[in-house]
Parts: sequence; C-alpha cells; structure tokens
Amino acid sequence: MSVLTPGETCWRTEKADRVAFLVDTEAYFTALYEAMMKARRSILILGWGFDPRARLFPDGYDGPDDPDEVGHVLLRLAKERPLLDIRLLIWKSALPIAASQEFFPHKARKWFQGSPVKFHLDDQVPLGACHHQKVVIIDDRLAFCGGGDISVDRWDTPGHLDDDQRRIMPDQECHAPRHEVMMMVDSDAARALGEHFRARWLNATKTLIEPAPDAGGDPWPDHVPPHLLDTKVSIARTQPAWRKQPCVQEIRELTLACIADAKTTIYLENQYFTSPVITEALAKRLGEPNGPDIVLVTTGASPSWFDQLTMDHARGAMVWRLRASDVYGRFRAYHPTTRAGTNIIVHSKTSVFDDRIVRVGSANINNRSFGFDTEIELAVEAESDDERRNIAAFRDRLVGHFIGYTGDAVAKAMADRGGLIHAIEALNRDSGRLNPIDPSRRTPLEEFIAAYHLGDPADVGDAWRLGRRRERLFAQSRALSRR
Repeated sequence: MSVLTPGETCWRTEKADRVAFLVDTEAYFTALYEAMMKARRSILILGWGFDPRARLFPDGYDGPDDPDEVGHVLLRLAKERPLLDIRLLIWKSALPIAASQEFFPHKARKWFQGSPVKFHLDDQVPLGACHHQKVVIIDDRLAFCGGGDISVDRWDTPGHLDDDQRRIMPDQECHAPRHEVMMMVDSDAARALGEHFRARWLNATKTLIEPAPDAGGDPWPDHVPPHLLDTKVSIARTQPAWRKQPCVQEIRELTLACIADAKTTIYLENQYFTSPVITEALAKRLGEPNGPDIVLVTTGASPSWFDQLTMDHARGAMVWRLRASDVYGRFRAYHPTTRAGTNIIVHSKTSVFDDRIVRVGSANINNRSFGFDTEIELAVEAESDDERRNIAAFRDRLVGHFIGYTGDAVAKAMADRGGLIHAIEALNRDSGRLNPIDPSRRTPLEEFIAAYHLGDPADVGDAWRLGRRRERLFAQSRALSRR
C-alpha cells in the first residue's frame, strides 16, 4: 500500500518522463545554466534567498561583473529573448538575516530595476516565519526542487575539498564546504510546480499570470542522464495557517508515514534535527526487535551563532532520546568532515526509506518546517525492481561520497556485512570522515533553549508562546508512542 496519498501525505501526484538527482551545487548550477539557455517561454524561480552575484562556474577568481554571475545571465537572456518571461519570487527576509547576507536578496531589486526581469520579495507569511521553498521551473517542461539556494556561498563539488579556491565569494573569502541535493523532473510534474509558482505569485503580488504558451523544445540538460524513467512524482508541502489560508502539513504526515512503513533502512540527510514528534516516531521503530537501521547525517555545528544556540542544542536532546531507545544498536547520527577534518555543512534535505521511497525538498526535520514556514518537496515511490535499484544506488552514492568511496563499494559492503550501519562502520574505519554527533549540553541556558525549542515554533498558534509549544509537542509525542 502506498504512503503517498493526495490530500493527506502529498498535494498531488504527477507523471514524470525523467527524474534525475543532482548531488552538490556544481551539478545543480551546471544543469540550471544549460536549462536556462534552452528556455523559450519562461524561467520561474522561488527561493528563500537569492544573490545575483552567485557564480555558476566559479574559477577561483571573483572580479567585478563576471559574465557567469546568475544575475548577468538572466539579464542577458531577458534582452536577447523578448518573449521570455523571467520572474523571481524570493522571501523578504528579516533584517538580521538580510544583514548576514550583505542585505541580499533585498539589493537584488536594484540589480533588475528597469529590466524585463520581474523580481518580487514575498512577505506573505506570519511574523517570524519564512518562505523556504527552493524551486526553478523552465517553460513548465522542466523543474528543479530541493535544498539549494542560488547564493554566493553554496557552490561545491562532491569531493568537498579542503582547499578549493572555486568556493570564492565576492569579498574574496572562501566559504565552507557544503553538501546540497536537488531533484530534477520534467513533463506533468514540472507543470504542477509551475502551477504552484503562479499560485504563490498571485498571493504575493495580487497579479494573475497565465501559463506561457507552449513553444516546444526540451530544456532537459543534455549532459545529465535520468536516474528514473516514466515514474510518478508526488509533491508535498508545508503552509502555515494564516490570513484564511489553511494549515498544510503534508510533509509532516508523509515523514511519519514513511518512518512507520520502513522495513530495513531509514537514511536521513538534513541540516537540522529538532522535532520531538519525528524523534518519537523513530524511537518507536528502534524499540522493535526487527525494525530498520536508522542513519542520520547532519552538520556538526551550524554556521550561524543563532542556529548553534537554538537548533544544535535542541538536536542534542533528540539524539539522546534516540540513543536511549536504541536497545538493538540500530541508530547512528553522524556529521561529515573533509579529509583534513573541516566540518562539511550538510544543507540537503533528503531521505531514502528502504530502496522504495526517495524524497528531496526544502524541509528540515524541525518544528517550523512542519507547520510554520512554507516548504515543498518531491517524492518518488518505486514501482519496479529497476526503480528500487536506482533509488538504492542514489542512497549508496550519497553515503559513499562522504567517506571517499563509490556507491558500488557501499552496496557491496551492505551485502557483505548485513546492513547500512555495518557498511558505514567498515568503510569509515580508515578515513574517519563520518563522526558521531556529540549531543551534550553544558549550561542552564542551553537546557532551557532545548526544552522549550526557542526559535523553532511548530505553527502560528505557538509562535510566541513557549509554554504552549512545549506542552503541545510533548503531548503529540506521547500520543504517537502509544499508537
């Protein structure tokens, strides 16, 4: 029985002729550039952040007006192709966040001012919430969805090299290694994401836009082989209850359904892990004698002081809970490092359940991603042996790239040693690049922040009521444990 149910665990399910997984931003930006070069009618971009200075092909030197800066690419396309409708809908970030990004994306308005490119900052969310969706749609024929923003500190390769000058930013400093994943889909699935963009645009600008007339062509990048063919793609969302809009918690419900349904392996890559409800669902599976292996890969320490204060300490409490429940030794929480020991920022929001369900999107495993921010993700449930093999190969490739092995080596180690955890421990023994998460907390303030999930509301109703948030989250967790 499928866990993907429209109206419950997803918004809708649509056909895709091709699906591809893009691992790390070098692959994403290269595919995005080629797709934009093929655009005939429209380029639609949804983002949490956006910086027009982001280099699509960085070369280790950042000078003024580099032609591969995404802002210049879009301006050239708009000038060369008058019929091409280019629109960007980016979250109007709070000033403290904008300040940390040199006041981008706010400054991007001037970048496109007076040009055919339509740039709008979207503030249609509750106070304290954010638009966190990351989607690009080309001609309603091709779409990208995942965790990657088009910003100056995102580019990296699967090698996550210690000294890669191509990670240069406009201030001539190099940003930290970063791991991202995007999913690319075509046909009806891409068209549905185009409908989603137009609904967001209408809500933000009060302007109705019609789908661009079909002009044929195939914007799929020539160099990217599809990983899945002729499959169904489900779209799941989070939307806060605000201004007569209903609360949508499809991603939360899908996460719980996938955890409950997993047979052998739950693999989670995520920037944050602070949800007591999801933790309790995983703890319940760890208490089963024949339950699945559970592997979490996340960032060792968040890059911002605020996230370190709020998300990292709350994560420690969740990891303690799962380790206490792990009576059969089936849970591991890791953070990856480079060969020299530098922390890799895990920004992807990707999960694979057995070799059957794969999900890639924008949602973190925290409270706000399940009911307070806007989020979107794509999910595929395998219907054939070929699809199962390709989903497993994607998971194995992700695991292997952290520790310097191929996906085939991970698959062989799983077969030889009897599961994902034993395979990781065997292959990681020499490199030591996947390190256990330290869940310890040290001060009363850190204990308070973790207990009350400061900065991590579950919905609009508890956004400014810490006591209510704690009470509701633990009531939901207790109810889940009794099922």
